[in-house]
Amino acid sequence: MAEAATKIRVRDMVSDAEWQQREDLAACYRLLAHYGWDDWVFTHNTARVPDTEHFLINPFGLKFNEVTASSLVKIDREGNKVMDSPYPILQAGFIVHSAIHLGRDDAHCVMHTHTKAGCAVGAQELGLLMLNQKSMEFYNRLGYHDYEGIADNLEERDRMAKNLGLHKAMIMRNHGLLSVGDTVAQAFGTMRRLHEACEIQVMAQAGGSALMVPSPKTCEHAARQFDNIRGLNETAWAAELRMLDGIDPSFRD
Repeated sequence: MAEAATKIRVRDMVSDAEWQQREDLAACYRLLAHYGWDDWVFTHNTARVPDTEHFLINPFGLKFNEVTASSLVKIDREGNKVMDSPYPILQAGFIVHSAIHLGRDDAHCVMHTHTKAGCAVGAQELGLLMLNQKSMEFYNRLGYHDYEGIADNLEERDRMAKNLGLHKAMIMRNHGLLSVGDTVAQAFGTMRRLHEACEIQVMAQAGGSALMVPSPKTCEHAARQFDNIRGLNETAWAAELRMLDGIDPSFRD
């Protein structure tokens, strides 16, 4: 009963826009767990509370399949709580995210993963190769950030933001993947395709044959086609939410 009361109180304390953002971000965490892209209780996905300078982040210690809309912690740009919550957060984890949120007005959602495929490609000198249609979405549209150790240095976050630039995704070398979006749906869709591009690369490299890479002209043509697609992420996101509702709708609590 006490837990239920807490959930009702959070819902009643926030705007409809914030609650929608909470549901979407909680869904994002559940999807990462569903697809096996989580890393114990580590890595973070954050979302800006609409029309504010505040952000939502996961409660540190919960598995991603335990995250709910109400359990997300609201923090300011320095990582301090701005609403009571029984949960702690991992302060160092927000450094990566604050760099992007503060450097890009359109970065309302920031995702960061440590998937094996993403880490494998992040360890390769040439980075992401144009081996598949999924890869070509990122042709000349992908940032790279060199590894500097565990991200607990405020000075590094400026370099992260600079290396991302205006791109929607970045490979953090020897570390993992990062994506941004104006919505959770956009950030998730970008992350999914980037992760799958990395998976394809690792599988292709394991085949033992010479790799075929299309011409730069063809890669740029494909990338521009992706640039002009509208509604792709939102349509796919709606399908993902239907799947989650059928499996376990408690992310909406």
